[in-house]
Amino acid sequence: MTNNQLQTPAQLQESFGRHVAARLAAGAAELPYDLSERLRAARVQAVSRRKLVAEIRYAPAVSMSGGAAALNLGDGDQRQSLWNRIASALPLIALAAGLILIHSIENDRRASEVAEVDAALLSDDLPPAAYADPGFIQFLKTVER
Repeated sequence: MTNNQLQTPAQLQESFGRHVAARLAAGAAELPYDLSERLRAARVQAVSRRKLVAEIRYAPAVSMSGGAAALNLGDGDQRQSLWNRIASALPLIALAAGLILIHSIENDRRASEVAEVDAALLSDDLPPAAYADPGFIQFLKTVER
């Protein structure tokens, strides 16, 4: 096996970068002063922009579009702590719990209405024609007890 097969991709990139930098530094000694100063200024400018991009990329952001907002936690940021991930999942968990609670309450309300109608049917003395009437359930709801 060669030495390159034992290195990780990050180590290979680092090694390549060092080789390129060494070759560029060797060629830079032969350049005229004004050209080397322009290159130095361009390097400083590029490095300052690179640092700015790195800071912005890792910052969480809220993007708004119309009446909706979304929380962007970065693209694959490894620095996200467990608490940040839990905090970002809490609204979704709260929404699901609220929907389940509403569904349960509505089912209980419907069951109590049906039980109320059944109790009224079983306890009252009504003629058989009343059971066939389509407005019977509405009549039972409007009658005050």
